[in-house]
Order: sequence, then structure tokens, then C-alpha cells
Amino acid sequence: MADQWANQPGTVDLHLDLDLGGPGGVRASLTDALREAVRSERLAPGTRLPPSRSLATDLGVARNTVADAYGELVAEGWLTARQGSGTRVARRVAGPDGGRRGKRSAKPVRPPAPLGPFAPFHTSTSLYAGSPDLSAFPRTAWLAAARRALATASNEMFGYGDPRGCQPLREALAEYLSRARGVRTTPEQLVVCSGFTQGLSLLSRVLRADGVRTLAMESYGLDVHRDLAVAGGLTSVPLTVDHHGADTTQLTTRRHHGAVLLTPAHQFPTGVPLHPDRRAAAVDWARSTGGLVLEDDYDGEFRYDRQPVGALQGLDPERVVYLGTASKSLAPALRLGWMALPGHLVERVVTAKQADERHPSVLDQLTLAEFITSGGYDRHLRAMRLRYRRRRDRLVAALAEKVPSVRVSGIAAGLHVVLRLPPGTEQQALRSADWLSLAVQGLDSFRHPAVPRPEAGDGLVVGYGTPAEHAFTGALDTLCQVLEAVV
Repeated sequence: MADQWANQPGTVDLHLDLDLGGPGGVRASLTDALREAVRSERLAPGTRLPPSRSLATDLGVARNTVADAYGELVAEGWLTARQGSGTRVARRVAGPDGGRRGKRSAKPVRPPAPLGPFAPFHTSTSLYAGSPDLSAFPRTAWLAAARRALATASNEMFGYGDPRGCQPLREALAEYLSRARGVRTTPEQLVVCSGFTQGLSLLSRVLRADGVRTLAMESYGLDVHRDLAVAGGLTSVPLTVDHHGADTTQLTTRRHHGAVLLTPAHQFPTGVPLHPDRRAAAVDWARSTGGLVLEDDYDGEFRYDRQPVGALQGLDPERVVYLGTASKSLAPALRLGWMALPGHLVERVVTAKQADERHPSVLDQLTLAEFITSGGYDRHLRAMRLRYRRRRDRLVAALAEKVPSVRVSGIAAGLHVVLRLPPGTEQQALRSADWLSLAVQGLDSFRHPAVPRPEAGDGLVVGYGTPAEHAFTGALDTLCQVLEAVV
């Protein structure tokens, strides 16, 4: 069968020479033909391919044959598949010498720039940290919860609502956080916000109005958090991070700090928990100085080797603000986060929030409340813990087999690991990843600008939770290729 094509709106004609008598059969022939069309750039980067059903009809083959061929090429990195965007030819980037595999291009095409704090651009070759597997969002269960929530919601729920967030969600969160994270709070002290970033922005402004000038932060973390603090009128000052987490004992020598931002359960990005002595030191500092601890519990539910450590907030609810989010457990698109506030802060934070233009959808809040109270949230978390634990195990096993000199650091938790590299090789690894169209981050990119040298050493921050399940193997193979080239 020669010179076959598919003509679909929004796609291009495909002219594929299929050797049906080849040793691998129809699927192997189709896979080879598509791979060669991409390699030779007869199918240009970004080209949208026909849906598998349409191409199968035009070729006279089974739909599974086309789907399997697409899936194999996605795993290899030749194609990308995104929900709502279809299957497209991957954008290949230039090698170190400026040449492309195949035809030379005048201008290398680079992966899209991150669109947010954790680079939520989601592709089959992305191992950016901080994003969950978006393909695993529980669509059916979420839709069922939305229907139940809408069917039972009172008419008043469709108004502007309580600026703290809808009552059913705050009640559900108070019960869940107490049970799952050891948070001591009430629905009246919970404020629902548009993710962690809005919560930090509100708190920065409130602290500044109270006369606070500096916010201590971990020396490795997200630059967007530093930017939010600065936008709120605060100066960020780094705390050293080592294998015990942030060195909170440094707070006792800097008593002028009014607040400190910590990730106690699983430091981002180094992946270590805050040592018990340092947890106590942070709370003792807050009590003795009247300061405030801001606890970022962004992935506290995901611990794989033991039960998760309880929230730091449980040690002193009047000196610790607990901040959580659905961005890692469900999806960033929900834009749902929450703060468990000390009683003396509730009114001022709510006042600041009323002046903010970002307000989470009440309908999404009602759906999440129903999802939690019906047990759907717990079931989803159990399933995702198992999925992410298996991925982490596969990552560790692959590295031990192919690049045993690379050390995986951090506890078995969360959605990412840090791969320790020999001194001076981090930038080389990033260039190699760029050449292979693998999106990954270097550890030094998370360093606080006031830290003069990379105190944590060289490394890659690898988000094993990001790829869809079918694309994880291909992404892992590419990662091993990157590491083999530099160690």
C-alpha cells in the first residue's frame, strides 16, 4: 500500500509509503514511515497529525495500529500528544554545533518558556518539577461530584458569597486537614484563595501593614515566591538549606525578621524534611519574638516510605499559618488553595482578599467540598500515591542500572527528585537535555540571588510526576541519555 494520505480539517495530507510485507507488520511499517517523515522534516515541527480513527480509516488498518504507532513515537519524542490539541510533530532543537538531526535549520526551535512558577507547560518530554500528571485528573468522579453539588446547592450559593470561601468547603477542609495533616483549625479560620500564590501575596501585604520588613526564606526555592514577597513590600533573606532542611536556628541571630516561609514536610527543591529540632526552633522563635511562620505544604500528602509527617501548624496554630493547595493533588487549573490562619489575622486577610480581583469559582469550591466529603478525594490520593511511588521506583532503578554514579537525594515523597551531579557538570547536562528536547531544571536555578555560590552543589531537579503515563518511559530513557553524556 503506497502513497496513502489523510485529509482532515486543521491537519495536512500525509503521504506515507507503507511496506506491509516488512518483518514488523503494519504497525512497524507505519511507525517507520512516520518516523522517517519527521526525521527528514517532510512533516514540519508543530504539524498536527490526523486523529487515529481517521488515519486508520484512510489506511484501511485497525485504529489500535495507528494509536500504538502514535504512542510509540510520542514515547520516543518524535511526536507530542496534548489533551485538546491532538497529536503533533515535536519541535526538535539544535545540537551543540547548531545542526539539527536531519535538515539544517537557520534558527533553532527551543521548548516553550515556563508559563508559571512550576513551568506547567505539559509535554511528553517534560520533566519539570511541581506539576502532577494532568492526564490522571479524575474527570468522571469530579463530574459526578459537580452534579451532586449543583443539585443540592442552595440558591444563596450562586451569589457573591463569603470572601473566606463557601461554608461547605471550609467545613470539609477543616475535617480533612485535621484528619490527614494534623492541622488545628476551624471553618471560621480557613480562607479559600486562588492557589498558594494568592495566599502568599495577601499575607505579604498584611505583614507589611503590620510593620514587618523582612521575610526569611529557604536559600533554595521558587523565584516567584521571592517576587511576591517583594511586591508585597518585604525583603527576602535566605536561610541556609542542608540535609536537615532550612537552618531555622539562624532565626535566633536575626530577630528582626517578622516572618519566615518554610516547606517543612518536603523542602522544595532539595527534597528533605525539616528536622524535628529545627521545627521546634522555628516555633520557639515565633513565640519569643511574636513572629509568624508561613508553612507551605504543597505536596504534604505524598509520602511513600511512611506516614506523612504532621503539619508544623499543629505545634502552635497562633504562630503558624498553614497554606495548602489542590494544584499537586488534583490540577493547577482549579486555582484552589487555602490558608488556616491564626485568629488575629483572619479579619485583616479577608479585608485584603476582598480588594483582590482573583476569587475562586464558588461552583468549583462546592464540587471540591462534595469530592472530599464523599470520599472521592481520599480515593484519588491513594491511587496517585501508588502511581507516583511506582514512577519514583522506576526512576531510581533505571538510574542504578544505566548511570549508577548519579545519586538520587531527598526522601521518598512528592513529585520530584534531585539528581546529584559531579561539580561543574550541571550546565553541560542542561545543554544535553535541550539538544534532546527534554525539559528539565537545574538545581542552581532555584538558588536565592543573595546566596553567592551553589551551596547545594550541582544537580538536576526531575519531576517524575509530570509526564502522562504512556510518555514516562520515553522521558526516562531520554533522561538516562542526558546523564550518560555528562558522567
